[in-house]
Amino acid sequence: MEPAVAVTGLTRRYGRKTALDGVDLHVEPGGAVGILGANGAGKTTLVETIVGLRRPTAGRVRVRGLDPIRDRARVRSVLGVQLQNAAMHEDLTVAENLRLHRSFYRQGVDPDALIDALGLRQVAGTRAQRLSGGQQQRLSVAAALIGGPRIVILDELTTGLDPEGRHEVWRMIEELREEGVTILLVSHSMTEVERLCDRLVMLERGRIAIEGTPADVIERTRAEDLEEAFLRLRGRGGARSSS
Repeated sequence: MEPAVAVTGLTRRYGRKTALDGVDLHVEPGGAVGILGANGAGKTTLVETIVGLRRPTAGRVRVRGLDPIRDRARVRSVLGVQLQNAAMHEDLTVAENLRLHRSFYRQGVDPDALIDALGLRQVAGTRAQRLSGGQQQRLSVAAALIGGPRIVILDELTTGLDPEGRHEVWRMIEELREEGVTILLVSHSMTEVERLCDRLVMLERGRIAIEGTPADVIERTRAEDLEEAFLRLRGRGGARSSS
């Protein structure tokens, strides 16, 4: 079976700085992969290259066998993306933004259904510029899902959400997984990736430091939980954070 996402020998340099250094990543259809790493580890560069926002310096990226730059329109039809810097049209309301995004696709999800599923009904008539940070995040997730994608890339999915909102979004992602949608989740939340992902990839200085199931990562680092595993891989001697 053809991988949903295939990254081979991916390298991305900015002048003398190497953001990604020979990364290999294969995600099977219906899989859920969590991408972890400290700030500057290469996470955002990786997902932006998969999406087609950046060209590789070396290596290859394929999304369902398609080149995300050369085959941009075809990739967009199967790929939903929510990035940290995603911007909505500020002068349009929540409902207007989603109807606009829906118009970009031949098929997709009813905007009203996403408004209800993501708890945006009370602000459906509110302009995007007047939304709270958490509401903007929900709108960004809705825009990523409006085309009914078979692959979804989510960058810091629940940043700014309160506990209720976080669990609502998690339930939606779990429903997508049950429908066979492939998930790539960039996150700093160990609770989030352990709940939603069947495989983890931890980046360190542009390279994959470790990958495997959450249980594998904990066992191989001789840690008690994912947080401790993450800290050990960063060379902090296994000391736990106070949070």
